[in-house]
Amino acid sequence: MNTPDAISPEQLRRVLVIKLRHHGDVLLSSPVLTALKSGAPQARIDALVYAETGAMLRGHPALDQLHLVTRHAKLGLLEQLRSEWRLFQALRSRRYDLLVHLTDHPRGAWLSWLLGPRWSVSYERPGRQRWWKRSFSHLARQPRGTPRHTVERHLDLLRRVGIHPVIQDKRPTLTIDEPTHERAREKLRLAGWSGGHYAVLHPGSRWMFKTWTAQGNARVIDHLAGRGLAVVLTAAPDPQETWLTDRILQSARAGCVDLRGQLTLEELASVISQARLFVGVDSVPMHIAAAVGTPGVALFGPSNDIEWRPWSDAFEVVASRDFPCRPCGIDGCGGSKRSDCLASLPAEQVIAAADRMLERHGRA
Repeated sequence: MNTPDAISPEQLRRVLVIKLRHHGDVLLSSPVLTALKSGAPQARIDALVYAETGAMLRGHPALDQLHLVTRHAKLGLLEQLRSEWRLFQALRSRRYDLLVHLTDHPRGAWLSWLLGPRWSVSYERPGRQRWWKRSFSHLARQPRGTPRHTVERHLDLLRRVGIHPVIQDKRPTLTIDEPTHERAREKLRLAGWSGGHYAVLHPGSRWMFKTWTAQGNARVIDHLAGRGLAVVLTAAPDPQETWLTDRILQSARAGCVDLRGQLTLEELASVISQARLFVGVDSVPMHIAAAVGTPGVALFGPSNDIEWRPWSDAFEVVASRDFPCRPCGIDGCGGSKRSDCLASLPAEQVIAAADRMLERHGRA
């Protein structure tokens, strides 16, 4: 039974979904597009994201237009204002019936006022913030005390307005075109891949307190190589990730197909999609692996795996049971950028999970 203020999906002609966060957050918002198209097939569905995260939704089968917010750190104020005006004009011309704002970013509230959709929905915010409450026609309540997966939290906004997703709509979607696959295969070959089965190891994160030890990662490389898999090592072109992966390569006995810093985000998704196994920490490549259907092992430390675990039955989460303080959500113990719950995680536990995934999903 719907609430009295539920809307009729048949009335929707154009919908705007806003998700102004990081790559993984944007990918986990893709089920909202799928569920909207399923519940209102006649509607044209647009999305608004930061330009650098556009690859996470580009090509989504339910998406009509993708609008990008460009952050002009190096441009002057005048050019930035012009860019914002062009974006606003493009959004206003679409005449949205429904605006779905998936964060508490103030831009979503401003756009709800300025674009004037018939309906708009976002999350409740704590405290007496009248301007926020008055910005939206509907506000979705959030769970108190009990964590909820980010995919379900996103979909709660649709439930609030009367669109109830079915289970097949909940899987994140990532589209990879054939030219991207071709570029990725060429880069694999140039890095020494001989064309056989391989696993992807992505040990880094933009937040280093989420990363595991170099020695543990090296043992995983040696184990997977011993099972006959090539190991493709990937990382962002970031000095901290380079430092970590250099130490991993120094510790590993087996060689790797080294693609660190050489892949676009789309090419990384392609490489992961062709792998027999993915091993990594809580980061966007983990969510990419789940979206493209690659079995995997995900290592969690301070972050909450109930909220952020891979949305896939072909993944196993590995986290230390010896630290009742986790998940703490802190950037390392005491803010030190080093998480003891990850630093003490035994390699045997990760290796056993990798073996189970390979045997269970028949991809080795």
